[in-house]
Amino acid sequence: MLIKPSTAIRQDYTGLAELCHSIDEPVVLTRNGEADLVVMSYEAYRRAEARVKLQARLIAADRQAGDPTALLDATSVFDRIRARIDDAEA
Repeated sequence: MLIKPSTAIRQDYTGLAELCHSIDEPVVLTRNGEADLVVMSYEAYRRAEARVKLQARLIAADRQAGDPTALLDATSVFDRIRARIDDAEA
């Protein structure tokens, strides 16, 4: 991660924004020599958010796969689908 003083955002917002877009990773802003804020491009934020959501789904799927009572056989799945289609047509 790149580290910049907080004055970088006040003195040159455009330059900092371009930097965030070009390196495509978070930039740590410091205040009085201490880490204070993390800044990143919106695109990088959205990708990070999507990774977190995907990871949560994979963890849930892994837990479910480890529980044999939660799994359904193909016949049961197709029976449920057919029943939902029949209900929708009625």
